[in-house]
Amino acid sequence: MRIALVAPGGFDRSGTQRILPVFLWMAERLARSHQVHVFTLRHDTEPCAYRLRGAWVHAVGFRPGERGPGVLLRALRLIRQVGGGPGFDAVHGLWAGEPGLCAGLAGRLLRAPSVLTLAGGELAALPEIGYGGALRWTSRAAVRASLRMATAATAASEPLVRQAAQLRADVRLIPLGVDIRLFRPGSPPQGPPWHLIQVASLNRVKDQPTLLRAVALALAREPGIRLHCVGMDTLGGEIQRLAAGLGLADRAVFHGFQPTERVAALLADAHLYIQSSLHESGGIAVREAAACAVPVLGTSVGHLAEMAPRAAVGVPPGDPAALADAIVDLLRDEDARRGLAARGRNWAARHDADWTAAAFAALYADLRRSAREGVSRAHGPHSSSMTERRRPEQGEAAP
Repeated sequence: MRIALVAPGGFDRSGTQRILPVFLWMAERLARSHQVHVFTLRHDTEPCAYRLRGAWVHAVGFRPGERGPGVLLRALRLIRQVGGGPGFDAVHGLWAGEPGLCAGLAGRLLRAPSVLTLAGGELAALPEIGYGGALRWTSRAAVRASLRMATAATAASEPLVRQAAQLRADVRLIPLGVDIRLFRPGSPPQGPPWHLIQVASLNRVKDQPTLLRAVALALAREPGIRLHCVGMDTLGGEIQRLAAGLGLADRAVFHGFQPTERVAALLADAHLYIQSSLHESGGIAVREAAACAVPVLGTSVGHLAEMAPRAAVGVPPGDPAALADAIVDLLRDEDARRGLAARGRNWAARHDADWTAAAFAALYADLRRSAREGVSRAHGPHSSSMTERRRPEQGEAAP
């Protein structure tokens, strides 16, 4: 099949910086059997094209601060140009909003099935921190239009499917799996010291203040705790200053952004993974930690809400005391940690990156089959219009 993926970015030619690993894994696996073209809307300022992990990446190009339909119109022209005569068997928008609108419009333009995947905060509304697409009428309108135009819509977690059902009843659950060959169990030494880890950008929705306050409370009962925060700082040192103010300057390590391979190594050496987010559409870091057989605990949002109580320990968002209690209880119960680790690993392995790519490939094939059957029924059994254009398969030339 010829498959077009539309994303805001995350497919940098380096393969290590400015990437969205979960979608890069998906594209890489699809490209092993199909011809995959990724169109990035706001990644490179200049148009360009390059190969990455077996897929073609086409940067539309944009001007910083550019708004309006310009990027969308350029993307549609590029998708049509790259599609050429054969077109695409499926056009898949990764996120609602601009990518989803682009995929839906491209699907109609090329008469190809379109897929929309909800994978972020498109449906969220947290006015107290100014987070979520649902806070702005323009974003709400774009999400509704994306969902309406898509031939099929998917979401990455059960909570997100339930939320999306208010706008579209047939949203399918297709989790975004991780590479379990990269994220695999390690052998951390028995604590103390206890190594706790969170992989998340330092920002409002991840709520690191709750994490730090919980760790400070837990330290009063378990003094051997060390906290590792992995992720880009978007708050100008605010979280580091809070850590110092809470007496955690020598207990918390801020690693900043780290490549995927380094993240996997840090997770494999951890005793607990801590989520403090106020909202998660899914939470890829939780999946990565579970794949490394690291016991997961934290706020009951996204994937953690799905896992708890059997494969994770959940607490209410914004409650440092409850989070501290959960940390201490798990550190003092080795059997509970082992059980969570084993069940979490099994949970992550059931829907890994290979499974995700296969699930989407099957969805594309089903939609293509349905579209062709619809054309055949529309033209009747004796119509010469039944003749379909042959589409190049794997190994045929790509632009």
